[in-house]
Amino acid sequence: MKIIIDNLKKTFGDKTAVDIAHYEIEDGQMLGLVGNNGAGKSTLFRLILDLIKSDTGHVLMQPSNNELYQGLAHGTVDPATTEDWKDWTGAFVDESFLIDYLTPDEYFQFIGRISGCTQEDIDSFLAKYDHFMAGEVTGQKKLIRNLSAGNKQKVGIIGAMLLQPKVLILDEPFNFLDPSSQSAIKHLLRDYNAQTGATVLISSHNLQHTVDICPRIALLEHGVIIRDIDNADGQASAELENYFEI
Repeated sequence: MKIIIDNLKKTFGDKTAVDIAHYEIEDGQMLGLVGNNGAGKSTLFRLILDLIKSDTGHVLMQPSNNELYQGLAHGTVDPATTEDWKDWTGAFVDESFLIDYLTPDEYFQFIGRISGCTQEDIDSFLAKYDHFMAGEVTGQKKLIRNLSAGNKQKVGIIGAMLLQPKVLILDEPFNFLDPSSQSAIKHLLRDYNAQTGATVLISSHNLQHTVDICPRIALLEHGVIIRDIDNADGQASAELENYFEI
């Protein structure tokens, strides 16, 4: 799924949160958004997901040549004007995406069942993430609200991936995770992108993790993409370290 951002602007009072004239994310790309606090990363994700309305411009999703959704082929979908995009989009931005009075098992069942998955389908999917969950998420009969921040993060990430979306958006996926889980999620996201051909967008303050998994990196400053970095060979580290004066 290709994502096209055109003349997109969002302000809060006298502060410009996002101001992107034109930017395209190609079908199947894995893009990392980096920037200091307040750079506009989370706001951009919320605009893409139609959680907030832009002042001007729009975001379009364009199926690839071999994709057909809701009778749409070779066309575009504007998330601000239709609900169709939700059929192929998975996201975890913050805890508000969770249903915290459910257990993780109930939450995964809810997501799967409303989309026609059988319990066998759900169990088969979750089995692939046993190592990542480390025996602390499923089968515990503990409400999501009572989980640690790291385990809530795992529930959100796995829930976003459960329906094998063609667009996957994760805001700060490494937050709250211990080093072992951070390493595991890097492998999981790389494998997911390779196996499904999904377009994956992540934001992170962790430059090294972003460089490790994202072949393309967008550097934001005051809502503007000031650098679009080719990181196919992991060469972005020096440029980012110089910018952030690490």
